[in-house]
Amino acid sequence: MRRIGRRAGACVLAAAAVLGLAAGAAAQEKKIKIGVVYDLTGPLAGGGSELQYIGAKIMLDQFVKTGIEGYKIDVVYADAQSKPDVAINEATRLIEQEKVDLVMGFYSSAQCVPVAAKVEQLKRFMWITTCISSAVLENKNYKYVFRPQASGDQFGKMTMDFIENFSKSKLGKEPKDLRVAIIHEDGAYGVDVSKGNEAGAKKAGFNVVMKEGYSATAPDLSALVTKLKRARPDVIFHTGYNPDITLFARQAREQGLKFAALVGHGAGYGVYEKLKEGMGPDANYLFNTDPISIWLANQKTMDAKLPPVIKQIGEEFDKLKPGVAIRSAHVGMAASNTYLLMTEVLPRAIKKYGGIDPDSLRKAAMEIDIPEGGTMLGFGVKFPAEGAAMAGQNERSFPVVIQYIDDKSYVVWPKSQAQREPVLPLPKGMTYSNQ
Repeated sequence: MRRIGRRAGACVLAAAAVLGLAAGAAAQEKKIKIGVVYDLTGPLAGGGSELQYIGAKIMLDQFVKTGIEGYKIDVVYADAQSKPDVAINEATRLIEQEKVDLVMGFYSSAQCVPVAAKVEQLKRFMWITTCISSAVLENKNYKYVFRPQASGDQFGKMTMDFIENFSKSKLGKEPKDLRVAIIHEDGAYGVDVSKGNEAGAKKAGFNVVMKEGYSATAPDLSALVTKLKRARPDVIFHTGYNPDITLFARQAREQGLKFAALVGHGAGYGVYEKLKEGMGPDANYLFNTDPISIWLANQKTMDAKLPPVIKQIGEEFDKLKPGVAIRSAHVGMAASNTYLLMTEVLPRAIKKYGGIDPDSLRKAAMEIDIPEGGTMLGFGVKFPAEGAAMAGQNERSFPVVIQYIDDKSYVVWPKSQAQREPVLPLPKGMTYSNQ
């Protein structure tokens, strides 16, 4: 009996040891599984989505090395292929098959609108780094969808404020006499920005001589250019991706369209290398509206821990894309918004709420309270209370207007961020100049 007891005791101890090792292994295996969706193929890839992917991956790679609060970071990437149905399917696959704890990324607003609805339905946490359409969140009252990025109506209004400010001093016309045209791709992104353009134009008192949408995949935009020639706008406000921007520019050149300024709104206008590839020297003096490039943001007013991170992102990007004249704002945009997720949302969810389930992540996001200068993009972060019309939208975000001049980009609006005066109108002798 004594011998059997000893054996039984030994078995118990062995079992306990095995259980202890298993428990230790389980503790070591705590992980956060993140699904990341961008367009790596198709027209949206070159229009900025691939650069967003690079920015997010640079940041995620750092946290894969270090982990967060004892959790290992596991990242699963997916290609939306520039198609809304693929984006929905990939987000669903990541959640249901890959069992990710959250999904992030998403470049196109046409994808974001249905994907956000699907992710909310599946009760998973979604962190949007990029797409800007207000329709993603407006009056939806989602619980689990958050966007630190600026919204589309802000883009449209910002550019109108910019032109209104320089209408008399630079273009020689009172706002009421300034002829403006609003053209846009007809997806959720373009429609939303154009609404902001319309609201801003009405506020400024501009003479809107044309407003028209078109398909971003249209093979011919010559009819649109013909209408613009008839309308004779001083300033064209354009929201598009790529290659539609290149197609528009080529056919505008062929048909002799003239204007004083062309103002773009993110997406394809945020990728200078593609603009120059398609337009050559005519890319000079174009305007673009986007969250500020992290490499142009005022680091003197920024949280002191951020400039070294910006430097690191730049160095990693230069290794991947050596010789790029202007680091696209898309890269820093995704990197900054990813960094925010990894340093604010996830640690708080773990430490304060005990885990990374959707409700813990949601509570952590709702508690973010970062003042202006607290992100690499210069703006702060605060999400509105549940039930707000734009629940899930960062209330403290804002875009800026930049101008490309001699292979460099400069912030020209708002005044608080401006690095130089804008060149307006287009100089004489340039292809599209009406001077």
